[in-house]
Amino acid sequence: MDFNGRSGEMEIFAKVAHAGSLSAAARALGLTPSAVSRIIARTEQRLGTRLLLRTTRAISLTPEGEAYLRGARRILADMDEVEDAITDQGVPRGRLRVSAALGHARLTVVPLLAQFSALYPQILVDLTLGDELVDIAGGQADVALRFGHLPDSSLSARYIGDTGQVIVASPDYLQRCGTPNEPEDLARHNCLRFNFRRAEPDWPFRRDGQAFALKVSGNLECSSGEALAQLARLGAGIARIGTFTVGDDLASGQLVPLLEAYNPGDREPIHAVFVGGPAMPARVRVFVDFLVEHHQGWPLRHAPPTSQP
Repeated sequence: MDFNGRSGEMEIFAKVAHAGSLSAAARALGLTPSAVSRIIARTEQRLGTRLLLRTTRAISLTPEGEAYLRGARRILADMDEVEDAITDQGVPRGRLRVSAALGHARLTVVPLLAQFSALYPQILVDLTLGDELVDIAGGQADVALRFGHLPDSSLSARYIGDTGQVIVASPDYLQRCGTPNEPEDLARHNCLRFNFRRAEPDWPFRRDGQAFALKVSGNLECSSGEALAQLARLGAGIARIGTFTVGDDLASGQLVPLLEAYNPGDREPIHAVFVGGPAMPARVRVFVDFLVEHHQGWPLRHAPPTSQP
């Protein structure tokens, strides 16, 4: 590929930002690190500003670099869409970048990929797992699976399911620290919590038809539901997690559901989020349609057993 034009410079810069190093980006692009460094330097010289801060250990973006990256990803995504619209000719093809949370994807998305790939062999599924929110409009992903209620935006979304929440602990922890019989008992326990921004600081409950929330505390926080489930299995404390994450643990008895009589029954919707419109690539459309069709009903397989306070 010719990397001498501005689009080529943008692709190299985006690859360096994604890889975190010149050498890793060079390997991915089939170039030498010195060639990548020269092209980045040429871009910075043309723009008259520093885009990257280089140290012996890592590369970071300047504020100008962050702005350039957002624009570059958007422009590259637009170019891909235009070319795909011309060359698809009814056959979905090309790279499909999908972003999903690790635990949810492992249980419900990855098992579907073999069937999807067999149906659409011309689509290269590029799956990135993590709990960070990617910038879809900025070109970081084509489709992202998002939990919770969505803010207003220009993006399109399709509902694919929902999940409930359950409070759990290991039998070992309960033997050592006692079993909470009322929500207020959690004040005496080590509660494992999420640390990302959209996580609610309090845990919700319902008693005699009245909803209320209690502040909980503990010495461990994490962005991953699977990690919190593992900590709970190890006896580190009590966690409130999506039922899909701990369905197998509840069935095997490694984790025990707690305070189910006070479970408010709140459901968290899950959506596939993407850039819609008439120029939407066929690969995005067929993947979202496939996900909606085959994802339905999965939360029912992970419902926790009934427990009494």
